Amino acid sequence: MEQEKKDIKALIGLGNPGPKFVHTRHNIGFKVLDALVNTYAGSWQTKNNMELAELRINDKKVVLIKPQTFMNNSGEVIPFLNKQGIKAENILVVHDELEVPFGKVKSKFGGSAKGHNGLRSIISYCGLDFMRLRVGIGRPEHKEMVGDYVLQSFSELPGEVDALIDQAVVMIEQLV
Repeated sequence: MEQEKKDIKALIGLGNPGPKFVHTRHNIGFKVLDALVNTYAGSWQTKNNMELAELRINDKKVVLIKPQTFMNNSGEVIPFLNKQGIKAENILVVHDELEVPFGKVKSKFGGSAKGHNGLRSIISYCGLDFMRLRVGIGRPEHKEMVGDYVLQSFSELPGEVDALIDQAVVMIEQLV
């Protein structure tokens, strides 16, 4: 079933700033946006509490944001987008998803945070009605391991992680 195409004007990739977090599962949103910027020969600028890039995807201007506030405060970038006239329904948030097996990428509109602190922060600023690109990272065996699991580097091979990122990029190109 083909999902209704939304008028996406902004992509927010979720992650944590700093070299310590670069290759962690929780930073897959940053990695996907970095891949898009590389694919479309864009560049990042630092502005206030975010890294910002503008790209043309499918002949459409799209703003990309990597919040630099740490995951729990990712929503602090929403007022900037509001000032640009970008509403919640025009936003696609790219994030790691425990409920999706590694290697799979799914999109959905709306829904709760399901324990994801980055989504919880975004929701606190703009409500539930935005697109999500759920990049599957799988889940650990035991629930109490989740906090450590998302902050660990991928155990999968680098080529498998790259393939996951490429899959997410293709899906974004289809959604925009």
